[in-house]
Amino acid sequence: MKKKYKFVECDTQSLNGRIVRRIVAIRDFDDVKEGDLGGYIESESNLSQENTCWIYDNAVVFGYAEVRGDAKVYGCTEVYGDAKVYDDAEVYGDAKVHGDARVYGDAKVYGRAEVCGRAKVYGDAKVHGDARVYGDAKVYGRAEVCGRAKVYGDAKVHGCTEVYGGAEVCGNAEVRGEAVIRGGI
Repeated sequence: MKKKYKFVECDTQSLNGRIVRRIVAIRDFDDVKEGDLGGYIESESNLSQENTCWIYDNAVVFGYAEVRGDAKVYGCTEVYGDAKVYDDAEVYGDAKVHGDARVYGDAKVYGRAEVCGRAKVYGDAKVHGDARVYGDAKVYGRAEVCGRAKVYGDAKVHGCTEVYGGAEVCGNAEVRGEAVIRGGI
């Protein structure tokens, strides 16, 4: 396997008691060119040297978190704990993915959204704004969770469902099809 990045020697940060280092591309791949600076990681286990996954801008991945496949993490995003971002997923803006959370498929998490606990966001799902998905919740298909909406517990949101505003879907609830759930704004 030919490596695609290395650490920049003198560009480190301390984050939550951990030292993260900036990466730099050492070969061209996808939209990344040799010499392009990437984001920050704690160790090589945080970003696969295979495929086209990349951490851009000031995004940070640390702990046992992993970015792999063709996933992209950028902006000021933080991915940490045991979280995994893979396939063609994108996490950007000021989003946070942590705990044992999984973001995969073609899913997008962005804005100031947070996905944590053992939550899963996958398929073509989108979580954005100030939305939170946590616990054992699942958001998938073409579902969209946005605004200040929360999906948690063992809840499932899928299909073409939209959950927004201050809406909450929790417990063992399952929302599917083309439902629209709007909470107070």
